[in-house]
Amino acid sequence: MDGTLVDTEPYWIETEFALAERFGGTWSEAHALALVGNDLMVSARYIREHMPLDLPPEEIVELLLDGVVERVRRSVPWCAGAREQLLTLAEAGVPCALVTMSWTRFVEPILEQLPPGTFSAVVTGDQVTHGKPHPEPYLTAAAQLGLDPADCLAVEDSTTGATSAAAAGCEVLVVPNHVEVPPGERRSFASTLDGLDLDEVWRAARAGRRATAVTARRS
Repeated sequence: MDGTLVDTEPYWIETEFALAERFGGTWSEAHALALVGNDLMVSARYIREHMPLDLPPEEIVELLLDGVVERVRRSVPWCAGAREQLLTLAEAGVPCALVTMSWTRFVEPILEQLPPGTFSAVVTGDQVTHGKPHPEPYLTAAAQLGLDPADCLAVEDSTTGATSAAAAGCEVLVVPNHVEVPPGERRSFASTLDGLDLDEVWRAARAGRRATAVTARRS
C-alpha cells in the first residue's frame, strides 16, 4: 500500500522526524529510507535503537500511527494511476488483495476512499506473525483469495516487499518510488502504474517464467 497505492512514505518520514524532535532524539533521511517496506514492529525497534527513543516498541508503533493516520485523514495522496487501476480491476472481476505491513487502523481511512469490495482480502501487519520480507503476508493473501500464489501478480515498491512476494511464489511488478529496488527473482519493472496494461505485464511475466523453465531443462 505505502508507496504503491498511496504515497504515504513522506507522512511516515515527517512523523519520525517529529518524534525525534518531541523526545530529543536525532534522525536522518537515510534512517527513514531504511524503514521503507518494513514490518512496523521492526521499524519501531530500529527507531528505539537509532533515534534513540527509550519507549517500548509497541508504544513507538502507536505514536507513529497517530501521526500518520492524522495526516491521511486530512488527505489521501494516491500514487499516479493506482486508484484507476484498482477500479478497472474491480470492474473486470479480478480479485485483489491488499498486503501491507501497515496496521489496520491506518489502512481503514484509505479503504474508506474506495468502493466497497475493491479488495476481496486485506492482510495487515498486525494480522501476521512474520512480516515482510517473510512470505507469510502474501501466502496469507493468496489463501484468502483461494488462489495459488503462482497465479498472483504482486505490485511492490521496495526490496522488502518484492522479496516477500517472490518468496511466496508470486510474480512481482516493481514500481520503485522512494528507494531503488535491484533486479531479482520473479521481478519485472515499470516506472508508473499510470496507463500501464497489467494484462500485458502478467503475460510477459508468465512468458518469461516459461522461457526460463525451458532453458533450465535444456541445460
